[in-house]
Amino acid sequence: MLDWLIVGGGIHGTYLSLFLSQRKGIAADRVRVLDPYAQPLALWQHFTANTGMSYLRSSHAHNLHFDPFSLITFTRTSAGQPLADFIEPYGRPSLALFNTHSQLLIERYKLEALRLTGRAQALHRQADGWRVETESGNLDSKNVILAFGNTELPFWPVWAREARDAGMNIHHLFDPAYSRAMPQGETVVVGGGITAAQVATTLSLESPGRVTLLMRHQPRVFQFDSDLGWITHQYLDGYHQETDYARRRDMIRAARHRGSMPADVARELEHATQHGLLDLRIDEVKHVSLSNAESSKRMTLELVSGESLSADHIILATGFETNRPGGAWLDDAIHQYGLPRVADGFPRVDSRLCWSPGLFVSGTLAELEVGPVARNFIGVKLAAERIGDSL
Repeated sequence: MLDWLIVGGGIHGTYLSLFLSQRKGIAADRVRVLDPYAQPLALWQHFTANTGMSYLRSSHAHNLHFDPFSLITFTRTSAGQPLADFIEPYGRPSLALFNTHSQLLIERYKLEALRLTGRAQALHRQADGWRVETESGNLDSKNVILAFGNTELPFWPVWAREARDAGMNIHHLFDPAYSRAMPQGETVVVGGGITAAQVATTLSLESPGRVTLLMRHQPRVFQFDSDLGWITHQYLDGYHQETDYARRRDMIRAARHRGSMPADVARELEHATQHGLLDLRIDEVKHVSLSNAESSKRMTLELVSGESLSADHIILATGFETNRPGGAWLDDAIHQYGLPRVADGFPRVDSRLCWSPGLFVSGTLAELEVGPVARNFIGVKLAAERIGDSL
């Protein structure tokens, strides 16, 4: 039996495995990470490559190590100095630097050896812990951390699902099976936030004048996707004094700057638009159909304004589903063991993020306790400290 089993091996799961094994001193053979992907951060690397991201939105302190200065320290070594590339404000590192530093930590602390490839299919309480069923067998652990999100569930608007089901050339940037290549012909990117702006700008450099970014609103410029006060007592004290979880959910929604982008991304978007590299349209899609020519895969997008666009490719950058992650197997465990939840199905946990004795949460599942930043880099650091209080 393990001491700790982490379900989900993305940013949160990988960070928690390092935190438990290195900061809390849990023996390596007593910690495991269950994830569908063999390599740590596989989806992170896939998605950021798809978007064409150059710099992180968060600061260098929000790296994969519990030491906030770890990344800066790396740039002062012979291996890291050539990669020292930051953008202001807040000293945000380049994606290349962040990924290299992350891989260094994974190798230095042998985090790949802690991983088991598979998917959770059921969760059962045991006399001395929990059992997680997978397609290749059962895993027993005294403690389990549920650290997964909706990263395999990209959000498809109704019109987009209809177009996809009709066989049209439409893809979601956050589909794990989709790899963006330089498209041929006219491309329409649909989305209103940082991801949409990044991929549209990247494509416009590869195929100038053949890219349209379709947004429902004018660019919303915010440095972060929620204000910095949400990681300090400035806002969190009032948040934790609120005992009505429906009100907490309202506070989270109000705090998040959905569909926003930092100023540097907005400037790049404006530059590409002004120089005719891409066309920025403020509108919404109502319906998509194939062009009249039977042999053509070209599509016509009918917009809410009454105008239309033609495209050979449509790329969605519309984020992820917002419902509680986990699906049917977690529903079964909730009902079987009476795991406390709020009206929208999300866990109701204590200050240590404990949902039931030996069962903890991080990321999306922890947001009603951690707050609006729960899903982010800083969110897992806050979660780890809370879970660590159980040791």
